[in-house]
Amino acid sequence: MDAIFAAALYAVNPYHLVIVYWRSALAELLASALLPLLLLFVLRAEPEGRKTIVPLSLVVAGAWLTNAPSAVMVNYSLALLVVVVAIVRRSPRILLYGGGAVLVGAALSGFYLMPAAYEEKWVNIAQVLSPGVRPKDNFLFTIIADPDHNRFNLLVSTVAISEMVLLLGAVFLARKGRRDQPQLRWTLTAWAAAAVLLMFSITSFFWEHLPKFRFVQLPWRWLLCLNLAFALWITLGMRRWIGRTLVCLLMIGVILFGWHRIQTPWWDSADDIAEMHDNLEEGKGYEGTDEYVPTGADPYEIKQDVRKVVVEGGGQVRVHVQQWSPETRSFTADVTQPSRAILRLFNYPAWRVEVNGRVVPTEMHEVTGQMMFALPPGNNRVRITLIRTWDRTLGGVISGVSVVLIVGVIATDKRRSESMSPS
Repeated sequence: MDAIFAAALYAVNPYHLVIVYWRSALAELLASALLPLLLLFVLRAEPEGRKTIVPLSLVVAGAWLTNAPSAVMVNYSLALLVVVVAIVRRSPRILLYGGGAVLVGAALSGFYLMPAAYEEKWVNIAQVLSPGVRPKDNFLFTIIADPDHNRFNLLVSTVAISEMVLLLGAVFLARKGRRDQPQLRWTLTAWAAAAVLLMFSITSFFWEHLPKFRFVQLPWRWLLCLNLAFALWITLGMRRWIGRTLVCLLMIGVILFGWHRIQTPWWDSADDIAEMHDNLEEGKGYEGTDEYVPTGADPYEIKQDVRKVVVEGGGQVRVHVQQWSPETRSFTADVTQPSRAILRLFNYPAWRVEVNGRVVPTEMHEVTGQMMFALPPGNNRVRITLIRTWDRTLGGVISGVSVVLIVGVIATDKRRSESMSPS
């Protein structure tokens, strides 16, 4: 029953409810399912030896392929946990297992990580740390010149503080059994302490200087890790069901208080949803995020009703769009003099443009980032395709080789175990 209660409390903890009803950050919610596995495999590191590298690497790879900010937290959490377990068990080899898991996990997800790292220079990636979503703007109880931001920050800060207080109480109540499961208790304590500290501005140095740490963006995201320690410590410290019931009621009360007194969920109104639906139906699309537009482009300068293909300087012009799918665009353009085509399409290097069967160079509109290229006089057949660049190919090869090596290691270990077992 303890395991069922801990699992249920972890699944419906307050921050998960905030993710679902306030943030709709479902990729982050999915990543939270990997954290119990991370803790489990780290705790098994010593008895299983190097065999633990494979399952741990799968957790790391799964995090990278699910949600990048969560993956950063998973990697740093793994580093912290293996250090704690190595100290408690006095086994430096565990550090090697953790390091191996990080490397193998990154290799498994290479088909994503390699393009993500290389293609950053194509886009305004710095916008991911624009005002409002920078770490220094999102420590607990931070106030900036944005009332909506401040209300949500107060909501999530209230949830965080309530969990911290209850967690501290549970740790105090569990002190009598401190000699039981010391490895689990020390890892939970260290993980929870790190998560709590990282949500406050006193840790600004780490947010600014640890590699890629700032891309977590929101310090209160560490509630994702704190919640696992919260669920397990509540289970360990409160053995009676009346105490556990009170904790659940208090958490529900905090959510309801935040709902009615601080920030209601569902930021978009019914009219906003209807407008988004109409825009999709009419082909206008939806508003994307600034960090993924081409470097130097301002997407807000593009008119919403702009045509898919605009031809300038072509005299008499006839354009017929034949296909306009996510990875392939084709159209014909009949022009009477040399002209230029401007597409409703951002000019990323992975696009290849063929005019009458020949690859032609493209340009980027200096303001909007739209693709532009020259058209000769006559009837032109234009085909635009998204090609596989070298970084994607290399990333796929790295992932493929990693899978083959892992399968080979597992098969070798299995044969060795069978040969050593008595017949």
